[in-house]
Order: sequence, then C-alpha cells, then structure tokens
Amino acid sequence: MNDTRSYVAPFALGETITGGAVGRVIESASDSLEVGTAVLHQHGWTDIIQADAETFRPVPDIDGVPLSVHLHILGMTGLTAYVGLTAIAGLNKGDTVFVSGAAGAVGTAVGQIAKQLGAGRVIGSAGSADKVALLTEKYGYDEAFNYKEVNVREQLPKSAPDGVDVYYDNVGGDHLEAALDVMNDGGRIALCGAISGYNATDRTPGPDNMANIITRGLKLEGFTLANYLDLAPEFREKMSPWFAEGKITYDETVVDGIENTVDAFLNMMRGGNTGKMLVRI
Repeated sequence: MNDTRSYVAPFALGETITGGAVGRVIESASDSLEVGTAVLHQHGWTDIIQADAETFRPVPDIDGVPLSVHLHILGMTGLTAYVGLTAIAGLNKGDTVFVSGAAGAVGTAVGQIAKQLGAGRVIGSAGSADKVALLTEKYGYDEAFNYKEVNVREQLPKSAPDGVDVYYDNVGGDHLEAALDVMNDGGRIALCGAISGYNATDRTPGPDNMANIITRGLKLEGFTLANYLDLAPEFREKMSPWFAEGKITYDETVVDGIENTVDAFLNMMRGGNTGKMLVRI
C-alpha cells in the first residue's frame, strides 16, 4: 500500500480495489462463456463487471468445493508456493525445508507442496498454539513451533539439528537471521515476503550473520509472482491431481461484506486468519 516499488501498483484512495476475484457469468454475448460459468478475473472488487470475455478465465466448478479455492490453494497462492520451491529454491528430494509464517495461506501451501515434491523434513513457525497444531496435524509439517513463545534463533537449531537445505521466507527479520545460522552448505533461500517489517516505523536492523552466505555458499533470491506466470500450466498440471486425490487441504477465513474489508485486512496483518483471508461481496 506504500507508494514504493512493489509487485503491484499501490492502491489509490477512491479507486476500485484491484486484485483477483471469482464470480459467475450472469449475462454473455460470447460463445466461449455461457451464463452460469464460474470465472476468475483481475477486474477488482465490485458487484457487477462488464468486460471482454478474454479477460476472464473459466475455472472448474467442483462439487463441494468453494470457488474461493481458485484464489488461494488452486490459484495464485499455490502457484507462489510452487514457484518459490522449484524455480527459486530448486527443491531436491530429501531436502529439509523451513517455512516462516507457515500457517498463512502461502505457508500452508508451501509445506504440502514441498512434501509432494519429495522434501524429507518440513519445519514451520506460526504465531499461536492452535496454528502450530494445525501445521503438524493437518498440513503435514514434521515439526512446528510458536515464534511468540520461543526465541526463534535458539529454537530452530533444536528443530533442525541436521541443518536446513531450503528456507522459504515469508517473514524476514529474526526468522531470516535464525535461518542463516542453520543453513547447510549450498542452501537456498526463497525470499517471498518480509511481513515482520511491513509496518515498522523505525529502521529494521539487518541480520548479524550475513557472512554465512559467503562461507556456506548460500543462494538468496527474492521473487514476485508476476515474473513466473509462465509456470502456471505446469503448476496446475501437478496440483490438480494432488487436490483431486485428497493430498492437499486448505483453510480459509471469510469475511462477509465489502464494508468490512479494512477490518479483514488489519486482522490478517495481525495474524488473525488461518489460511487465506477472503472477503465475500
């Protein structure tokens, strides 16, 4: 939302909220989109949209599955997890993976996809005991800890006594510093987010152990999804059967009413959601 370089243009006051949404076609002059078709689009949050058919992508209407999954585990969220693990971190079978902010929408996807791609051990951090339990009991994490109750830098070596090969970073700050302590030689770090510093008013100090990047031959690479949308077909080809076979699960927190958007956003930033935070209009 800051007027700085980011993966999308900053939201403007008084303008329609941009971003992904799903809906149904209620009127159509196109042979390719019949009335009733479920679609995904990027036209923003509004009740009614009129646009060219080419700007909508039909999505499968799966019995018993909400259309909202195409906004997270089967959509951009899942793709973000997949890109970070494959194109950025080059996950190998048997790798030990650490994920910060693991109970968020991307984090829950990362843990599950890592397992499907052959990761040997997946460790996550979350901000409550309930979320820690979800990680190990629902999302397939081998171990998880509550970063609000422990010192991350002291806990991570205990959770990963044999080191970490891949770190998927959604948090930055103390989590990145802790990961640099335990990365194995040739380790890879996918920098997806740094939520610990998003609302900081003071200068955020950098890790004090960055020399480990040199001595251990580590690779740190940041990414935004817009540069990797060409991997979407590959992602859907792999994710669709995993999902159909019940190997992938999800949570979502749904807030009703566009008038509650700000509250939903603030609650997400405070960690009040489990899985994807969504607004239904």
